Amino acid sequence: MTALAPLDWLAIGWFLAAWIGFNILVEVSPLKSRSLSMRMEAYRYGWMQMMASRPVRIMDTAILTGLQQGTAFFASTALLAIGGAFTLLDAADRIVEIAGDLSVPVEANRVLWEVKVLGLMLIFAYAFFKFSWAYRLFNYASIVMGSVPDATTADREALALAAHKAGRLNALAGRHFNRGQRAFFFSIGFMGWFAGPYALGLTTLAVLIVLLRRQFASNALEAVSSSEHALAVPISSTSGEKTDTGSSNPFT
Repeated sequence: MTALAPLDWLAIGWFLAAWIGFNILVEVSPLKSRSLSMRMEAYRYGWMQMMASRPVRIMDTAILTGLQQGTAFFASTALLAIGGAFTLLDAADRIVEIAGDLSVPVEANRVLWEVKVLGLMLIFAYAFFKFSWAYRLFNYASIVMGSVPDATTADREALALAAHKAGRLNALAGRHFNRGQRAFFFSIGFMGWFAGPYALGLTTLAVLIVLLRRQFASNALEAVSSSEHALAVPISSTSGEKTDTGSSNPFT
């Protein structure tokens, strides 16, 4: 592809290495157990175990419905983004002309512009497939949840097995949803390429730093990693009345 200069190839290689490397880091590497995504995946399994022990599971189905609706929203957004990229592709000459008049650092080569837009479309298409599959997996998880037997009459082994299956589907859905969101995040870095290969390298680095911080050093990670004792904070009365301090456990 003669439209791409060596610097462009180098920037694309760095972009792909950052994206793939981040996925490997949080899903395959030994450090995955310290990531926010894996901690939340453990909570998904725990949620299904608690669901199996409840006689009434209306709350669980409501939570799963909310997860499905959020996934459907992102899938629809990915389709809209693909349509917007098609618009950019059709208006390449006009956009390059406007960018030249405004002195915006956009590549004037039409072929290179189209290559960049097609790359952006591929990222959005990947995100759509991930979100749509995650939505389907949440649907499967809801079906399996419906097949979990009643906790008061079922055999414990059968109950645990059904809960594990539901948890596994829930975790897989969450994992594919996370991959779709990462595609959205890295698409922001990819947009830097429209300003040149150096901008692509910098925006990719910025996105990578943000994602690494969220996975390994965020307040959310600290919240889900806190021990139960750290979460046991006494509840004070808003009316000014004195509370009973006879017990060290505020929930007893």
